[in-house]
Amino acid sequence: MRIGDILAWTRTFDEEDVRSFSLLSGDEGRQHVLPDEVGRLMVQGLLTATLPSKIGGELNFLARQMTFHFHRPVFVGDTIRCEVRVDRLDGPPGRLRLACSRTCTNQEGTLVMTGGSEGVILQPSDPSTSAERGAASLDR
Repeated sequence: MRIGDILAWTRTFDEEDVRSFSLLSGDEGRQHVLPDEVGRLMVQGLLTATLPSKIGGELNFLARQMTFHFHRPVFVGDTIRCEVRVDRLDGPPGRLRLACSRTCTNQEGTLVMTGGSEGVILQPSDPSTSAERGAASLDR
């Protein structure tokens, strides 16, 4: 992994995702449990924020700071693509410091969320373990 690399993850949210997240998080705002005038449920912002969390998990990333800016709502049926850009990568072997920025767009190319993270990547002593295999499995 190098500065400028982009890691990506794409997911389509469904009604079961929203209902399960409502139960798990307690976020049962009306927009998440009652369909709007065209029959859609709105996806929780923090459920949308699981997209960069998925990428971070593949890297064994421990976040120290995360920011999210929600630009447009996401609805059930929307397919969201999250791209995470490596902005800084340095530090001692086994504990790399990472700063990254992210953008999430829907199937129409509309920006729905941006933000960034800072933290560390814990690297195992054996480079053939999960962090490298996981990073290799992401859509780049």
